[in-house]
Amino acid sequence: MSREKVTRTDVARVAGTSVAVVSYVVNNGPRPVAEATRARVLAAIESTGYRPDGIARALASGSTRTFGLIVPNIANPFVAALAHAIEGAAYRRGFTLLLGDSADDPAREADLVGTFLQHRIDGLLFYGVDRDHPWLDQAVGKVPVVVLDEPPAGPGIIGVRVDERAASASATRHLIEHGRDAVAIITGPLAQQNARDRRDGWRDALGNAARADLQIEGTYTRGGGYLAGRALLERDTRPDAVFASNEQQALGLLAAAAELEVRVPEDLAVICFNGTTNAEYSIPALSTIEQPIEEIAALAIDLLTRSDRAEHPVTVCDVELVRRRSCGCEYRRTPSARALLGAAGSAGEQGAAEQPVVAQPAAAQPAAERPTTEQVTVGRTAAERPGSRTGTSA
Repeated sequence: MSREKVTRTDVARVAGTSVAVVSYVVNNGPRPVAEATRARVLAAIESTGYRPDGIARALASGSTRTFGLIVPNIANPFVAALAHAIEGAAYRRGFTLLLGDSADDPAREADLVGTFLQHRIDGLLFYGVDRDHPWLDQAVGKVPVVVLDEPPAGPGIIGVRVDERAASASATRHLIEHGRDAVAIITGPLAQQNARDRRDGWRDALGNAARADLQIEGTYTRGGGYLAGRALLERDTRPDAVFASNEQQALGLLAAAAELEVRVPEDLAVICFNGTTNAEYSIPALSTIEQPIEEIAALAIDLLTRSDRAEHPVTVCDVELVRRRSCGCEYRRTPSARALLGAAGSAGEQGAAEQPVVAQPAAAQPAAERPTTEQVTVGRTAAERPGSRTGTSA
């Protein structure tokens, strides 16, 4: 036939059937078609080169094979890495992913939820600006909903998250293990619950040693970390360690320290939350709390496709404390990292440490009391830790 778009009318004419019969064959229903007629229609589809309209088929079948993902800020490297992992997990299951960036705007979040529902998505993944998002109610009952922080109370919404408070306490304790006794924190915006969770973890680890004058608030950006770092390090009595509430803040802090000739880690130990691959290439390489992005993505997509998802209301994933040079630990780049940089290592080098190596802390405590591996898991099942809180990603 000609190069013009082939329609079902063309197929029906070639097959000698009605357009309705062609639709029944293409959509596998709703009415049965005799085998001989079906064979003629399939042969006509082949000869004409007809390709069914995906939207029309979705309307007929009730499924678009599409999920929607709403995130607070795709410019954030952690959020971008998570979105990338979710897209990959969806693709492997045969789904397309629609991405919506709320730009940290709750009103825009609400609009995106409505827009995705109009696009007849088969499921919604939601990473909110904060934990107050009643607009998810419009999706409950229409499509499965998985929230990538702590889900709101009530049925119909599933959660996949980490315990940010416990993870932040673990990071702070690691600084204490290095003999640091004036441990500061750069918090996120304290109007957000996740910033308060990370601050509370810092307080949990320090107890009575948590000093109000060593707590400073900043935006979840490199600029926020830089300004907070300058404010902390320009004091007459400055901290000897800092827990930054996200990786971007930590990178800004490193810039401030370099300008003020504060040596990291000799004068200032640094660790941060939500590390990505960027942390490996800062100078010095950043010690971080890392979320299991690939695991979270796979779990979220799996839960959207399971019929028994209601039996798994909250899944709490472990995090890893990855030790690098910025906190005072000895660190060698992994062979894979050297390969990315174009440095061809010898066979002996490739057999060397696959992961960061722990150094003797600055103020030594008995070796038996110190962690002996480079990664520490933090997190238990939701049943073991009911009521624990996590927060939005930043």
